[in-house]
Amino acid sequence: MPSPHLLLPEVVPVNPGNAAGPAGSAGSPGSGATYAGAGVDIAAGDSAVARIRGLVASTTRPEVLGGIGGFGGSFAFDPTRFRQPVLVSSTDGVGTKSYVAAATGRYDTIGIDLVAMCVDDIVCVGAEPLFLLDYITASKIDPDQMEQLVAGVATGCRAAGCALLGGEMAEHPNSLPSGEFDLAGFAVGVVERDAMLGADRVGIGDVLVGLVSPGLRCNGYTLARHVLLERAGLGLDKPAWAGADHSVADELLRPSVVYASAVRAALGALGNGEVHAAAHITGGGMPGNLDRVLPAGADGVVERGSWEEPEVFGEIRRLGDVDEAEMARAFNLGIGMVLVVDADAAGRAVDALGAVGCPAVVIGGVTEGTGRVQMRDRG
Repeated sequence: MPSPHLLLPEVVPVNPGNAAGPAGSAGSPGSGATYAGAGVDIAAGDSAVARIRGLVASTTRPEVLGGIGGFGGSFAFDPTRFRQPVLVSSTDGVGTKSYVAAATGRYDTIGIDLVAMCVDDIVCVGAEPLFLLDYITASKIDPDQMEQLVAGVATGCRAAGCALLGGEMAEHPNSLPSGEFDLAGFAVGVVERDAMLGADRVGIGDVLVGLVSPGLRCNGYTLARHVLLERAGLGLDKPAWAGADHSVADELLRPSVVYASAVRAALGALGNGEVHAAAHITGGGMPGNLDRVLPAGADGVVERGSWEEPEVFGEIRRLGDVDEAEMARAFNLGIGMVLVVDADAAGRAVDALGAVGCPAVVIGGVTEGTGRVQMRDRG
């Protein structure tokens, strides 16, 4: 059998029918219309693909098959590893965090955010991430920008242990301001059917273990940008707060932690189904995500003050006069993932996560209730 090799993302620039090219470049007397004249530079796309070749290859897994430049990514899934394999998928984007990347010209980390948003959803079912595909749209293909964006995606895929199986860069002339882009993707993973995590496994007395997030991850950026950049008028190059040794841009572009591998490590370290559920704390915050893994007769009680909240949230709260309920709905407040575990397994879960470099802390528990999340101050 030949050695597997990775299918590189196909670059297919797309031109809206009403896009106007430079004056005289399309339809001038004695000249023929060209794709480049209409605003699409295929050569730039080819250059971008050449630049990302090594980045994409760095994420390969043994199951990846296919030839460079093919029409689809091929993954030789091995069903013999499982008794009843279930494929799990999720799709997401990076939201308005992309505006900060565009405003600063810093594109090398936001791809990590994309991977985290996708693979950290599927690991909530207990799935091992297998592969990811990405999609980048820009008004003009800039090979430098594309290389940086895909570098971030590749970094995230390596952290998650999944392959970057393919993708596309689409050039849409005049659709976005110069430097801006949209980045989206989807991930596919696999889990044994009888090992799937979820609300049906959660019981009264279970403990909530929070995986620490040092920043905003990829959520709440419309509110964060409104408060920090518009309402407070902070410059992206200014200190993030009084005495900070990094800038507002540094803080807003802090990449998301990719939790998938750490969660998988905890699942491997704890036996007999001691991890019951997992909640990825994204848009909607703790109240809008932890409730998704609670059964109808139970509440999740989260003890505020049981973890150290990153300072950026205090700045947003103060500068925007944002009330606590709104903060909790918009942001993760320093906890990016929550595991629901057996009470006697909580300490071992924290240790297992810490052993792979993922700080975690007990943040509350499951009580009788109606399936909602209660945010309480620690007494």
